[in-house]
Amino acid sequence: MKTLDPDISIVCPCFNEQDVIDSFMERIKQVMCEIEYSYEIIFINDGSKDNTLEKLREVRQQNDFVRIINLSRNFGKEAALTAGLDYSKGAAVIPIDADLQDPPELIHDFLREWKKGYDVVVAKRVDRSSDSWAKRFSAELFYRLHNNISQVDIPENVGDFRLISRRVVRAVQLLPENQRFMKGIFSWVGFKTSVIEYKREPREAGETSFNGWTLWNFALQGITSFSTAPLRVWLYLGSIISFLAFIYGSIIVVKTIILGVDMPGYASMITVILFLGGIQLIGLGVMGEYIGRMYMESKKRPVYIIEEED
Repeated sequence: MKTLDPDISIVCPCFNEQDVIDSFMERIKQVMCEIEYSYEIIFINDGSKDNTLEKLREVRQQNDFVRIINLSRNFGKEAALTAGLDYSKGAAVIPIDADLQDPPELIHDFLREWKKGYDVVVAKRVDRSSDSWAKRFSAELFYRLHNNISQVDIPENVGDFRLISRRVVRAVQLLPENQRFMKGIFSWVGFKTSVIEYKREPREAGETSFNGWTLWNFALQGITSFSTAPLRVWLYLGSIISFLAFIYGSIIVVKTIILGVDMPGYASMITVILFLGGIQLIGLGVMGEYIGRMYMESKKRPVYIIEEED
């Protein structure tokens, strides 16, 4: 006898979340018991080093609607989220973190908008006071920069917490890239979207695995995934520097003809050489970032590898 697929799939990537699993299950079960749809909760263990997998197995034994996807190592949140989408069965999928910074109670609002015909319902953070000033500032800077240079706008202060319909999931699965920036991918596929505003809460327990360096690399991946502007800017910069060099050279020639002496300037010459050398190295670095992405994509490695599924 074929088992009917659930209406809703909750997808929860986990990396070292042993301290919040119980609290998360308590909150999410209370919310899901109040809805009129059947559901499943899919936990993706992304190579956790603590007892997260053991905690998830305990939860699985107590709840038959829970599924566990155990990855063979830590592939990163984007890969874990991709695995959750690939293995989800619901007509609508809701990615959510286990740290409870995104309140599960918003699922009621998601489902209400979904019933109205929206394929995507995103949660927008209107209050991020629980985050540090540096994180808020860097996030605002990233969104402004990305949306100014990319053809695909990412909604500001919108994370992975959202509802997407099954046809959105199928659209996302059509994108084959290995180096994935899910916020950009969700925006790229489009579809009719509704926005729900909420206040972001502090973590329930534990510590975030994202630090400044990780966030910087994440932002760099997002920018290079959906824009070639960082490559194009070097054409304009090179043209401007060449024009200024021509003007400066012309001034030297004119002064030499009029005054009869050339202009001494060993220090200034060295400064210009070092400046141009630095500009060239930065340009090579930007080009290298794109070439590196092409190199990784050319290998056609899988986004993730599953060790076991329960």
